[in-house]
Amino acid sequence: MASKAEERRTALRDTLIDIAEKQIEAEGMAAIKARTLATKAGCSVGAIYNVFGDLEDVIVAVNGRTFGKLGRHVAQALQGKDGLPATERLIVMSYAYLDYASQHPLLWSALFDLRMSTDMDVPAWYIKELGQLFSVIDGPVRECFPDLDADNVRLMTRALFSSVHGIIMLGLENRISGVPRDHIHQMIAMLLRSATRITKI
Repeated sequence: MASKAEERRTALRDTLIDIAEKQIEAEGMAAIKARTLATKAGCSVGAIYNVFGDLEDVIVAVNGRTFGKLGRHVAQALQGKDGLPATERLIVMSYAYLDYASQHPLLWSALFDLRMSTDMDVPAWYIKELGQLFSVIDGPVRECFPDLDADNVRLMTRALFSSVHGIIMLGLENRISGVPRDHIHQMIAMLLRSATRITKI
C-alpha cells in the first residue's frame, strides 16, 4: 500500500504532466518552464525536481502519453476494416496518423523535436508505448511481405513509417520540398501501393 507521501508524489507527477501537455498543445515544447509549471501546479520549483529529474523528463512523460493517444487513434481507425487488403489498411492507418498530426500539431512535433537516441536511458514504459504503435503496423506489413522474417518485418515497418512520416512532416510544415497539403493523402496512397506491390525483397 502506497504511503501518503508516495500518493502526493504521484498526484503531483500527474498534475505536472497534465499542465505540461496543455502547454505543449497550446504553445509548443519551448513553453515548458519550471517556474510556469510550479505556478500552475501550486508547488515550489524544487518540488518539480523531486518528481522529475529535469524538464526533459517532463516532456518525455507527455510524449509517452501522446504516443498512447496516437496509437489508440490509429487503432480506432482500423475498426471495421478487417476485410480490407493489407495495403489499404496501411493507408487507413497512415490517414489516421495524418489526422492526429493535423489536429495536435505541437504535441505531435514534440514527439520528434525532443532529441532521443537509442544510446540514451529511455524509460521502459516509453519504449513500450512506441512499440505498441509499431505493432499495429506490423500485422499488415507481414501480410504484404510474407517471405520476410520477424526482424525484417520490423525493419520494413519502420521504413514505411519513416516514409509516411516524412511526407506528413514536409506537408504540414509547408517545407520548400513541395509537398502540397491537398495532395498529402494521394502521395501516401501512391507510396504505400507502390512499395507493397513488391512482395519479395
